[in-house]
Amino acid sequence: MSQQTLVIQLDRAEQAQLQERMNGASFEYRPVPHARFSARGEGVVATLYTSGKLVVQGREAEVFVARFLEGLGQRKQGAAKPSSASEDMPGLGKSPLIGSDEAGKGDYFGPLVTVACRAEPDEREELIQAGVADSKTLSDGRVLRLSAALRTRYRFAIEVLDPPAYNKEYGLTPNVNTILTGMHGRAIRSLAHDGDMALVDRFASEELLVKELKDLKLDLFQFPRAEREPVVAAASIIARAVFLERLGELSDEFAIVLRKGAGVPTDASGRKFLSLHGPDKLRQVAKLHFRNTKKIGG
Repeated sequence: MSQQTLVIQLDRAEQAQLQERMNGASFEYRPVPHARFSARGEGVVATLYTSGKLVVQGREAEVFVARFLEGLGQRKQGAAKPSSASEDMPGLGKSPLIGSDEAGKGDYFGPLVTVACRAEPDEREELIQAGVADSKTLSDGRVLRLSAALRTRYRFAIEVLDPPAYNKEYGLTPNVNTILTGMHGRAIRSLAHDGDMALVDRFASEELLVKELKDLKLDLFQFPRAEREPVVAAASIIARAVFLERLGELSDEFAIVLRKGAGVPTDASGRKFLSLHGPDKLRQVAKLHFRNTKKIGG
């Protein structure tokens, strides 16, 4: 059975009935900002927000709904493979949305980049009509052209760790997901207003970003493949463009084509870089903790 996310809107009386029904089951409860509870167990994570939105995620989401929600609530949306985040986030078309994504996480050369993009409901509709898609499905040229257009139309915030800063940060905090949490958090925080919704492509345990943004009054959602939502796709395009621009600048500075990714062509670039500039300069262009460093003799 595939992973599912189901959303049900409950009134106050129905919320009380749900909690009563769940009391006799084996759930582990934890606090979540702006939520009455978040319960994990029986194949799901069920979070009831103070707005009355119940979000049920997991392989047994349908079973949970059948067992605990019979006769309760209005099911907004839900599917194993939703076509857009609107199927997981009730009221999405009525509220401003911040989407956040990153680039460079899997690339040996170049920076780590996160971008948050904010769209009003009518602006989000523009993105939908324009068919904005995840940057990973687009050519580099298309990414750069779309990014230039998006940056003139929408509010966005960029966080960049160029290789020297990245290597220093990783030396202090040797966990990429922890570093990303801070970067996503800063980007979202710079755009957020009370009552906004934020959607992030889930890259680690949800608790990390929840804690990072716990003081903000916004509804935070973290889903796999969140780039299916056009606002997140816009953020992914800008992030990838910034990565490509910085990688190009480094290539020009050191007079060598630094390859994307972390495969065989990247290793070839790395060996050529070492022959031209020596190992001491490698930290200026590469993420040193990658296995590529050892493979190329750095």
